[in-house]
Amino acid sequence: MPAATPPSAPSSPTSRTAVAPVPPLASRLGNVASSPVREILALTARPEVISFAGGLPAPELFDTEGIRAAYRAVLTDSPRTALQYSTTEGDPALREAVAARLTARGLATGADDLLVTTGSQQALALLTTALLEPGGVVLVEDPCYLAALQSFGFAGARVVPVPTDEDGLLPEALDEIAAREKPTLLYVVPTFQNPTGRTLPAARRAAVAEAAARHGFWIVEDDPYGELRFDGEPVLPIAAHPAAADRTALLGSFSKVMAPGLRLGHLRAPAALRHACVIAKQAADLHTSTVDQAAAARYLRDSDLDAHVAGMRAAYRDRRDALLDGLPAALPEGSRWNRPEGGMFVWAALPAGHDATALLTTAVGHNVAYVPGAPFFSGTPDPATLRLSFTAHAPDEIAEGLRRLAKTFA
Repeated sequence: MPAATPPSAPSSPTSRTAVAPVPPLASRLGNVASSPVREILALTARPEVISFAGGLPAPELFDTEGIRAAYRAVLTDSPRTALQYSTTEGDPALREAVAARLTARGLATGADDLLVTTGSQQALALLTTALLEPGGVVLVEDPCYLAALQSFGFAGARVVPVPTDEDGLLPEALDEIAAREKPTLLYVVPTFQNPTGRTLPAARRAAVAEAAARHGFWIVEDDPYGELRFDGEPVLPIAAHPAAADRTALLGSFSKVMAPGLRLGHLRAPAALRHACVIAKQAADLHTSTVDQAAAARYLRDSDLDAHVAGMRAAYRDRRDALLDGLPAALPEGSRWNRPEGGMFVWAALPAGHDATALLTTAVGHNVAYVPGAPFFSGTPDPATLRLSFTAHAPDEIAEGLRRLAKTFA
């Protein structure tokens, strides 16, 4: 028999085969920028910096003991269930508790009206998947929450700004723009808005609901801050208005009242839209963390979240007041700012000719930071604006931060 031919050595791809370039990233990434807030947080991570930039809850106010006890109870009483896969819709006990809280705030809600999400940001992503076609029109307040603009950008939507004033979105402008643009949805944060801290009055909420019914668009109502009211009377959500009940999705979160690290949010929506979001969530993550949901439900059963939130509101009111008291000396003469009735943010405008983005480097050099307002605009930006968050620092730290901020304009 002839001798077997030895196998040939594998060819070197660099010597015999042309190497194709690395495949490109998806084109949708080209239209979505990184969040300037996240970049500033990285820039100001040094402990000596007093940062008014991030919208962070005060960590010293977390109910650490109550949350620890809830996890301990869940892992003692039902570890096999808490550590197992779960349903996409969410823990029934948690949905019952959320439904009761929404009902107590004036929006009749049942557990089956809700989908538990991995933070309310996921709820927004699910809605964009369920509702938006590439090129679809989204109306937003101008200025608008940055991560919402990112989400709409990934969906390939065309974002159209709606003008605002000191009370938020202008209904007359909304009506005119909706008639012209035929939008798929309106995204709005009507209570203690990010970035401005403004609250949309009841009459304007009714007008928004009626515009949605008249022009046939969805409303995505984001409400992460609604329980953090310091002054004034609560205003019913847009979702409570009959004109828009069949076309409003309400987003909520435990990040601001319990702890953001839990990454627990919820979506209240009409049945068909909710079902579409359930399918989208199955493709995203199957379900939100079972053990975190179980612990949150146990916390709501065993602890008094309302009392805890009342304590947070008192602390945040003092911090807001400390910021407002110090702004006249910290900002240049001719600056303007608002007085939010709750939430986490004050919106300020420097005198004409000042550029808050250009001045940020100087501020960081004095170990203080804020977020320039320009990136929040989807229309023509106002370079003189800035967002100041007051929740993460005690009043004495806020006072020191404002003394440093004043040096930026000296």
